[in-house]
Amino acid sequence: MKITIIHGQNHQGSTCNIARMLAERLNGQVEEFFLPRDFGEFCMGCTSCFMESETKCPHYEKLLPITRALDGADVIILASPVYVYHATGAMKAFLDHYGFRWMVHRPEEAMFKKQAVCISTAAGRGMKSTNQDMAHSMFFWGVARTYKYGVAVMETSWERVSAKKKQAIEKKLDLLAGKIVKRQGKISPSIKTKLFFYVMRQMMKNGWNKADVDYWEKKGWTKKKCPW
Repeated sequence: MKITIIHGQNHQGSTCNIARMLAERLNGQVEEFFLPRDFGEFCMGCTSCFMESETKCPHYEKLLPITRALDGADVIILASPVYVYHATGAMKAFLDHYGFRWMVHRPEEAMFKKQAVCISTAAGRGMKSTNQDMAHSMFFWGVARTYKYGVAVMETSWERVSAKKKQAIEKKLDLLAGKIVKRQGKISPSIKTKLFFYVMRQMMKNGWNKADVDYWEKKGWTKKKCPW
């Protein structure tokens, strides 16, 4: 199993440790990226990725190592601490660069057979909205199954998190890892994802952005073929 972790911050705090704990339980080959250390560019809004090709993005080459890791992974873990009730700005800026991969444009076929986990921590609250920030992209990328795990660690340092809290986290991660391993290799997109794909298929048939229509036609998705 190949696992790609995208950390929404550079420091290795509670969120980072929990993401790594989950990866250890999955017992796979892990590749990690830290934002903004490994990618810190903001989308310029040039629309080149939508209207022409993602290769026209001025940050395409810099983003390419992460893109390849995402495409090659069986499980994607997005991990972000809560920043003002949302994901970090670095995580948001990163995900902005993949707008062209949303199902309304040119989704990557491999995503429809992957699992993803959105992880967030806070000293208090905000995990639900933070995980949703990341889960939105996972759904619209076409990821087959996305899990969300948020936890209030009641501390700003992982070292100061209580032993009792850490034990509870470990139990939750054991259950989550078990679900992921059990479904590995036989995952299928949800009914919601499939229905959205079919709506996009009809939209492509009716004409849309040329770059997107050409992509869908080349894949055979405007006919009966599906990416799962």
